[in-house]
This record gives sequence, structure tokens and C-alpha cells, in this order.
Amino acid sequence: MTSPTPPSEPTYADRTFRSPAGLVGGALLLLLIGWIGGDAAIRGEGRVPWLALAGLLTAVPLVVAFTLRPVVFADEQRLRIRNPFRTITLPWTDVADVRAGYSSEVIANDGRKYQLWAVPVSLRQRKKAARDQSRQSMDDPYRRTSVTADVRDTKARVAAADQTVVDLREMAERAGDKPVPGAPVTSVRWAYEVIAPAAAGAVLLVVLGAIG
Repeated sequence: MTSPTPPSEPTYADRTFRSPAGLVGGALLLLLIGWIGGDAAIRGEGRVPWLALAGLLTAVPLVVAFTLRPVVFADEQRLRIRNPFRTITLPWTDVADVRAGYSSEVIANDGRKYQLWAVPVSLRQRKKAARDQSRQSMDDPYRRTSVTADVRDTKARVAAADQTVVDLREMAERAGDKPVPGAPVTSVRWAYEVIAPAAAGAVLLVVLGAIG
């Protein structure tokens, strides 16, 4: 009689962290650039359509890179950081720390630092969270639920970037420092799909400007 196979560890989907403001701002910028550049390309005369197309070829990839592209994916094995021009994959065993000062960043075991473009730090949000915590302490110095206190949700009194850093640290702690078989290795990949068209558009602008 065969013994039952022990259940395997559950596999969790990626948690995704990104900036809603970046997504909205990027979409609006693309609409504005498309409207202005498209109008110039269609109605312009002489070299104007070519300049408009070169400008679009340069600007659109850069807007996408800095607004829509940044995102952080995290699961039980690794952290994948998609920044404007690079994608960094780090297994949790290679992550020494995650912190947020004036920017959010991951520190690898070898000392290298990788900024989290998808988790921008807002000093305004941080000050507001500090004021909320101060009001909460004054309202209930013994940390008991009082009549005038808001719902006692810690996350509601922490800036979004700081809470994301806390979540990522907790995931790193759960993963531990023991290597997982089949886990990805640390890698850095350049985003040539962004760099190439932006560079081509910039070169075309220079050429058009040079030939007058």
C-alpha cells in the first residue's frame, strides 16, 4: 500500500505594485502628444510632418517608460522590478533590505541598489500620515478605541509607498534566506523595446535639424 503524497506548497500569483498617478498621468500625456503630433503630421507642410513623426517616435516611448512601464511584481520566490529602461529580477535570498527614504529602493546582498520607480515616495502623503497618527495619539493616548477615533486601521495612517515597503519586507521575511529549488537567479535586462525607438527618433530629429 502506497503512502499518500504530501501536499505541495501552494503557489501564489504575483502581487503587483504600481503608481495609479503615473498611469493616469501617462495616459493623459500620450493623448496630448498624440493629438498635437498627429495634427502636425497630417496638416503640416514641408518638413513639419517628418519632424512631428520623429518627435512622436522619441516622446511616446519615453512617456511610456516613465509612466506606464514601471511596476513591481512579487511572489513567494522572487521580486521583479520593471523600471523605465531595465527589468531586474531578484530572488528573495538575494534581497538584503527594502527601504523608502526620498525614494523607494531594494538593496541586494552584494550592495547594489535598485530604485523602485513604481513606488514613488510622496512627502506630502508621509506628512499627512504623520498628522493622522498624531491626532490618533492625542485622541486615545492609551491606544484604546474611543468615541471620536476613526477606524483603527494602521494601513490607513501610513503613506502608500511606506506601506508597500512594509509589505515587501514581510514577503522577504516569509521567504527566508534558504534557496528554493527552481527559483530564478538575479538578472538585469535592458528594455531595448523602449531604448531603440526613442534613440531612432532622437537621431532622426538631429538629422532633420542638421539638414535645415
